[in-house]
Amino acid sequence: MRSQFLMRGLATFVLLFVMMNLAHSQTPASKFNLYEQSSEATGLIIQYSQDIRAVRYFYSPMAPQSRGFGGMSNNLNSPEQRKRLNEIDKDYLAKLAKLDFNTMSIYGQVDYLLLKRNIEDHLLTLSQEEKEYNQIQKYIPFAEKIYALEKGRRRGATVDGEKIAGQLNEILKEVKASVETVKKVESLDMPLALRGEEAVTGIQARLKSTYEFYNGYDPMFTWWVPKPYKTLDSTLVAFAKVIKSKGKLNTTQKDDVSGIKGVPIGREELIRQLGTEMISYTPDELIDLANKEFAWCDKELLKASQEMGFGNDWKKAQEKVKNSYVPAGTQPELIMKLYNDAKEFILKNKLGEYPEIADETWGMQMMTPERQLVNPFFLGGRDIIISYPTNTMAHEDKLMSMRGNNPYFSRSTVHHELVPGHHLQYYMNSRYKSYRGDFRTPFWTEGWALYWELLLYDKGFAKTPEERIGMLFWRMHRCARIIFSLNYHLGKWTPQECIDFLVDRVGHERANAEGEVRRSFEGNYSPLYQVAYLIGGLQIFSLKNEMVDSGKMSYTQFHDAIMKENNMPIEMVRATLTKQKLTPDFKTKWKFYSFK
Repeated sequence: MRSQFLMRGLATFVLLFVMMNLAHSQTPASKFNLYEQSSEATGLIIQYSQDIRAVRYFYSPMAPQSRGFGGMSNNLNSPEQRKRLNEIDKDYLAKLAKLDFNTMSIYGQVDYLLLKRNIEDHLLTLSQEEKEYNQIQKYIPFAEKIYALEKGRRRGATVDGEKIAGQLNEILKEVKASVETVKKVESLDMPLALRGEEAVTGIQARLKSTYEFYNGYDPMFTWWVPKPYKTLDSTLVAFAKVIKSKGKLNTTQKDDVSGIKGVPIGREELIRQLGTEMISYTPDELIDLANKEFAWCDKELLKASQEMGFGNDWKKAQEKVKNSYVPAGTQPELIMKLYNDAKEFILKNKLGEYPEIADETWGMQMMTPERQLVNPFFLGGRDIIISYPTNTMAHEDKLMSMRGNNPYFSRSTVHHELVPGHHLQYYMNSRYKSYRGDFRTPFWTEGWALYWELLLYDKGFAKTPEERIGMLFWRMHRCARIIFSLNYHLGKWTPQECIDFLVDRVGHERANAEGEVRRSFEGNYSPLYQVAYLIGGLQIFSLKNEMVDSGKMSYTQFHDAIMKENNMPIEMVRATLTKQKLTPDFKTKWKFYSFK
């Protein structure tokens, strides 16, 4: 075994030696660009990422249903786990500070800034979590006793089954008393109620982890503990629901009849998150931007409507487009045609390349009726997930699905989800600077796919008025996402008002609009996710104007460079392409959009 390690170490040394010589070689044919895969900060990024994962994994429950590669959600941290994560963050900030920022390449400086940003943001999250946990701690006085049991389990402590049964019986009394206490509370701020629910859920999962570790393996534990455990477990589950039920939104929003539940985060938190994403605009400025883009779409839409003979009644023109849907069973065939249409156009106009394996290996899946309630349109990544009706759906639902996924609406969706969109991202992300995965942002992920919609429209991909209406539907949709999601999180709009806006202003089928709003506020999306599509796309489009339209890069060079930098804030992509001068205390300042 020792000789194997020595041989591996020698092989690694030889490989690094060869790579360094290739990197400094003056022979163009043999030059190897190390910065395509790494930077001076790569090692520290990987080490930090793996240390955080290791701690989350170790300090999380062992129960199969809550244990993943990365451990539990941050929101279910124990005080012990939170303390340890905090220590690691501060340790890595100290390590980062020892690096000589000024001697680094632009790639190392970008990695330095993004790692620093991630650590500082994680520290802030842990601090807020700790603050909220301390506020609800009085409702869970029994927590430390369960944490102590789980701590012993991690190293296989021998336990006294009779004693454990007695402890659980006493804890049960405390939980029941806490339930009665919380029932008397008039209300809790929603974030606090959610933190309470998460804390109790985490405690319940840790108790379950401990129980499943010993039960069946330790004879006396197995004889004494099951009955008191099962009673306590069900009581904790019920307690979590009671705490959550006390949550009340601190908002001026009017009564809502949609039945969609979410938590508006407010102006201050929106601004903070925008800063973290390196977006140097306020929520109000982004709403103004979306309204300006919407006005442009309106003009284009009216032109198309007039060409179709509907005058200024664009909704009638859109209605005709919606009713162009293909028969059931033929949607996959349409997807293939639309993919080839985009590919032919992109190659003919020298806008990019189609890597052979990326072009070969994307796949298709069909979306379930249940999933279509939340995602009424296509989804994608490695594959395109097709939203189209099944035999089990009601007649009206079938028609709405078919109308909402007609050929003209789908024209943008296919290249958005596949190549050159999300599938190409997946392909390239796994091959270049994959360590930057922890810097991922929807402004890059969704922005890139949306950028291609902007670029192809700009280049004339939509030739007929029907094709323009189809592509404009999605562009208006992305404008609307900015407007309704920010107004919601600012406390100005209810979910029902968001639904009505999508129906009246964009032309959504009502069921599809409800699915879109439910996805936005009840799904596992960040508050800025829906904003990221158009804003990220406009960022890349602005960068295209700066680098390609100026003649500094070809389209292929530009697109290849973005993909090889992997997923990160677009402002940092810009820094690498322009060789921008950066400082260790860099703050976002890029104004990528003109309001003139």
